Amino acid sequence: MKKTNSDNPHIDCFQCEHFFVTWDANQPRGCKAFGFKTKQLPSVVVFESSGQPCMKFSPKRRPPPSGSGGNGWIA
Repeated sequence: MKKTNSDNPHIDCFQCEHFFVTWDANQPRGCKAFGFKTKQLPSVVVFESSGQPCMKFSPKRRPPPSGSGGNGWIA
């Protein structure tokens, strides 16, 4: 779901399947869809560069409930 609020045109990258955290202390966040790393949230960089909210946002897929199928481990 894309945010269309004119007060906050930035997408929440933490909810996007393309977002990733890097080991680079100078550029700790990245976007797989656009292929870059940055210090800011990628959606902020996209908006500052293009003037448009991120068009590649895709919500993260939720894993199946833990009680379905016994795919988890037993302690």
